[in-house]
Amino acid sequence: MREPQRLFRFGSDRYSRRNRETGLTPFRLEADRQGKEARIDVVGIIRERPPQDIAERLNVPVDEESVLHRENHYFADGDPVQIVSTYLRWDEAQNTALTEPRTGKDGIYGRLEELGHVMTRARDEITARMPTPAEAAVLGLPSGVPVLEVLHTSLDQEGEPFEVSRYVHRADRTGLLYELSVE
Repeated sequence: MREPQRLFRFGSDRYSRRNRETGLTPFRLEADRQGKEARIDVVGIIRERPPQDIAERLNVPVDEESVLHRENHYFADGDPVQIVSTYLRWDEAQNTALTEPRTGKDGIYGRLEELGHVMTRARDEITARMPTPAEAAVLGLPSGVPVLEVLHTSLDQEGEPFEVSRYVHRADRTGLLYELSVE
């Protein structure tokens, strides 16, 4: 049996307008460019109290149901590769397509732009750790395989955070590629 090749996350330009104009989500575009078939399963969309780190980044109360939490499971060529938990402010997301599995043209970021948030910067915090038992089960991880966690914060034209996503990647099937200009 052939070992699956890594799926790279192109962190430096995955949210660019040029890529958005393809009509594909960042994951679908990355998979397509690497010759893989993408599938995304929406497994939950709920209003909830945010974890502390999410509340801090979104500037919302931790002790109230102040966020909409969207959880998706991502597959490349049928293999599970990542779990994504996206958090949005409830007061903005309620009564919008953001509460639906299919958010429409341009996806979540298109809906957030309609709400006045144009992503101009992003911050990714990357760590490696061992998976929780639930993460290991969803990702089909063999014993001893770590995960890479990317805590992504989207910042708008005012420099305000408006979306935070926690990506949990299989470390044995994921690569992170960042090409940055140096000034």
